[in-house]
Amino acid sequence: MAFEMVGVVGLGTMGAGIAEVFARAGLRVIGVEADAEALARGRAHVERSTGRAVDKGKLTPAEQAEILGRITLTTSRDDLRAADLVVEAIPEIMDYKISLFQDLDRICGPETVLATNTSSLSVTAIAAATGRPGRVIGMHFFNPAPVMKLVEVVGTVVTEPGVLSGVAELAERLGKTVVAVGDRAGFVVNRLLLPYLNHAAVLLEQGVAARDDVDAAMKLGVGLPMGPFALLDLIGLDTAYEVMGVLYDETRDRRHAPAPLLRELVTAGLLGRKSGRGFYGEDGQRPAPVDSAAVSFGVVGDELAGRLRAAGLEPSGDPDVLLHEAERPVIEYAAGLKDPAKLVGVHLVGDRVAELAATVLTAERAATGAAGLMRAAGLTPVPCKDRAGFVVDALLYPYLNDAVRMHDAGYASIADIDAAMRLGCGYPAGPFEMLETLGLARVRDGLRALYAEYREPAFAPAPLLDQLVTAGLGAFPRP
Repeated sequence: MAFEMVGVVGLGTMGAGIAEVFARAGLRVIGVEADAEALARGRAHVERSTGRAVDKGKLTPAEQAEILGRITLTTSRDDLRAADLVVEAIPEIMDYKISLFQDLDRICGPETVLATNTSSLSVTAIAAATGRPGRVIGMHFFNPAPVMKLVEVVGTVVTEPGVLSGVAELAERLGKTVVAVGDRAGFVVNRLLLPYLNHAAVLLEQGVAARDDVDAAMKLGVGLPMGPFALLDLIGLDTAYEVMGVLYDETRDRRHAPAPLLRELVTAGLLGRKSGRGFYGEDGQRPAPVDSAAVSFGVVGDELAGRLRAAGLEPSGDPDVLLHEAERPVIEYAAGLKDPAKLVGVHLVGDRVAELAATVLTAERAATGAAGLMRAAGLTPVPCKDRAGFVVDALLYPYLNDAVRMHDAGYASIADIDAAMRLGCGYPAGPFEMLETLGLARVRDGLRALYAEYREPAFAPAPLLDQLVTAGLGAFPRP
């Protein structure tokens, strides 16, 4: 398929970025906005973005002028009549999108492909509202479009042969990595990312751990670019809430129902960075860390003992704190002690994080003392309740399980899922790479523990994961 002239409807940050991407690849672009004021904002987006590239030496002023010269801006949709492809990037409201596509269907020639940049809405429903359902697809870019390398290309059950592959080839021409998927709510990235973010909000609401501690655990312990609450603020809490609603409408999985805390913040207009306040903003001072240099401790667990000794910390025979290294809730250990108030569970996550699980019997002095000891050992303490999975595993393992279920359903390949999460979210590794690094049996057993405590059906290990562990395999079969 020959694509030489491309229309972009909606020139907000995302749409302007998409227009820039096409123009950078040498295509002529017609950018459409509702009025002159919005059009001027769209032009400013492209000028600022390409200007930053010039400042960084990635474009010359002449190249910037060529890119800007390929983009024609207009307030008339009728100017899209000669376009080979039109991509919409308007707000995520189905009624708006259907109305636009019906208008584009009337304006554009019968061979024009119409694409939606929706991140979660049904492409099939949009296609069915037109007279050319076979030539309507999803083309989901990630923000900022000139920088992010991933494009999800979404086909439907009525997509004409050649349309999906033609648009995928165009996306590759743009320098993007393409993941071709079917029309399921959230596609790959948002279907895996948003339930994880929603789950973090649930843990916060349940008081399992504090906001800053959850973010530190996932950023420092797992190596993610941002913690879940910082990322929610960046995405926009209203956007996350809407996507979760779309996921829930399709799956009826109660994990996909937006967390009540998320609903409350959105209703209050606390939407994250776009409003100046969300999970973060207008915070008071956090309590200063307690100096626990004088706290004596005992330790159960060789790795933890080694970390402490390497920092010059030696255990005592009559400790103020008993540190018990464990991956599971430690209340059973506490209940068997003469003085259970001294016990704090410790779960080491990587080289930088120590989750500290306080039981219902743990004394405040023991909890604060344990945190001080971890800091003295060069670890970031993450205080949490004594719950299955603590923080990191409770958030990470269900996400990994969702990826296995997605692949096992035939929805996307292992390679595509891994590429989507690396490139779309900036993760250091895809979910299957993480699974194989952690160990399939370890993740399977962790999911069993989560299921045993919460009785959440989605926490039960995916059958494929269970079967691979039972067969003694440590990796997923690949073609």
